[in-house]
Amino acid sequence: MKKSVEEDVFIPLYPKSTVEDKSSLRSKFQERRFWSAVKLLSNVVRWDGIVQEDKVRDLGLSKLLNRYLLLNILNTPLGPDNIEKCNKVVACLPERWFQDLKGGSTLPELLNFSKHLLQ
Repeated sequence: MKKSVEEDVFIPLYPKSTVEDKSSLRSKFQERRFWSAVKLLSNVVRWDGIVQEDKVRDLGLSKLLNRYLLLNILNTPLGPDNIEKCNKVVACLPERWFQDLKGGSTLPELLNFSKHLLQ
């Protein structure tokens, strides 16, 4: 899993003006790479409970979400596409990780993602 996250994930960052045209090749490529990384996130967090939780959280949240996915989400104009991306990421996260949190708090690895959601 670590090798996949570190070597196989590539989401290019293009200027917003380039990806606003959903029919452009750059936009389509970036979207395919984003959704591929979301699928990898989903697969990584499925190992929660089998592999040590701190390892799964490090790979899934610190490396995959914060390094790759969040940059793409922040570069996506606010609107339905951004909401869909955020919803899919949230759907990947195991509820068990949030059971012991106090109201209004989040996992440290999700702080930047949470700030984006609040906006």
